[in-house]
Amino acid sequence: MAKIILKNVTKQFDDVIALNNLNLDAKDKEFLVLLGPSGCGKTTALRCIAGLETPDKGEIYIGDRLVNDLDPKERDVAMVFQSYALYPHMTVFKNLAFPLENMKFSKKEIKNKVRRAAELLKIESLLERKPKQLSGGQRQRVALGRAIVREPKVFLMDEPLSNLDAKLRIHMRAELKKLQEELGVTTIYVTHDQVEAMTMGDKIAILKDGVLQQFDPPSKIYTRPTNVFVAGFVGSPPINLFDCILQEDFMLDAEAFKYPLPKAVAEAARATATSEKLILGIRPQDVHVSKDAKVGEPSFRADLYMTEPLGDVLILNLKIEANLVKAMVNPDFKVEKSDKLWITFREDKIYLFDKNTGRTLA
Repeated sequence: MAKIILKNVTKQFDDVIALNNLNLDAKDKEFLVLLGPSGCGKTTALRCIAGLETPDKGEIYIGDRLVNDLDPKERDVAMVFQSYALYPHMTVFKNLAFPLENMKFSKKEIKNKVRRAAELLKIESLLERKPKQLSGGQRQRVALGRAIVREPKVFLMDEPLSNLDAKLRIHMRAELKKLQEELGVTTIYVTHDQVEAMTMGDKIAILKDGVLQQFDPPSKIYTRPTNVFVAGFVGSPPINLFDCILQEDFMLDAEAFKYPLPKAVAEAARATATSEKLILGIRPQDVHVSKDAKVGEPSFRADLYMTEPLGDVLILNLKIEANLVKAMVNPDFKVEKSDKLWITFREDKIYLFDKNTGRTLA
């Protein structure tokens, strides 16, 4: 198989810089996810690796081979697209066999490879059907099978599950991850769905406006985001963020409330911050809600704005003056709009960001 390395890759379309000095490496057999909002450059990165786009600057290696000047067919990669791209007039067998025919395999080799891929994907009973006779999930399996039969060094996947319904997408996430582990093929997977990225990726590269924001395992992306963008992009419901001023007495003044910082945290933040303007972050599951103020802890009065019952949890949307705060509580928590509520933040779970740079301070 193969590792993939991108060194200082830049790609520009007219006056839009799609990739800006991108550095990445996917180890052999690793599942790497490119995550970010629409237009962040993730599909452009994938197309540059595949050879469908040529970088303006930088180097791309597959294995130990520099591939910048190689045609797509010479790179030994297989792409799986969002649209499936199946031939409607061909049977499933013919769709799977087509890339092998182009590679001049014998009929016996083609039959064996197709049968093996079909068994792996559990689509043996579909081989004589045409795409219009298949469900969305079955079509996706056929598209994956067409990539598998080639036995490439690298799988490149561009939002392959986005056309499936929610239940099937969850099922296919697990199946696809299991399949990749069984095959041991280095995979780069593009998505804008952070849940997909967190559940599937060995490592995640988060992009914004063509610039790499963070490149780490999912757990580190979530617990130690490098900046306010990453913290806000990963996590559901999203993190609560408040603009604050760090005062001399180690107090964070958010206008609607004041939050006292531990001295060590405040001093560490002040030592690296560009100004006294900070952003306080706290995830909804780390906001404690009660009907009485907690003694000895910073508590803030809040009014109930609306509730979001999700079955296993209840999301409370609370207001502290003009600030909207999301809190995650037990679904049995009984609350009425007339109730006086108090919220506290888990001190060991707060985040501090530099207002000017967005960089994480603590």
